[in-house]
Amino acid sequence: MFLNRIIYGIEFFVRLVVEIFKAVVDTATCCLKGNVDPVVVEIKPDLQRPVSLAILSNTITLTPGTITIDMNQDTGILTVSALTPRSRDDIIPLEKTIKKMLE
Repeated sequence: MFLNRIIYGIEFFVRLVVEIFKAVVDTATCCLKGNVDPVVVEIKPDLQRPVSLAILSNTITLTPGTITIDMNQDTGILTVSALTPRSRDDIIPLEKTIKKMLE
């Protein structure tokens, strides 16, 4: 069990680096083309533990083009600002990895 969490932690780190790189390219492209249309969305991830929500909100903030504005631990809702309208899976692609790693 502990070894599985370490493997998922390594997977999380690698996927985070890849997602940051993809977000850098996407954000730079949007800014250079002038396709910036900021939106604020509320997302209810499928995570139960407060530490999981905190890590997810930090990964959202680490990726360029998105930032977590608010994290309500009671309801589990994250308020996220994005430079362009995006799908839920584009905003929180690491949710499943965090769930495997911590829950």
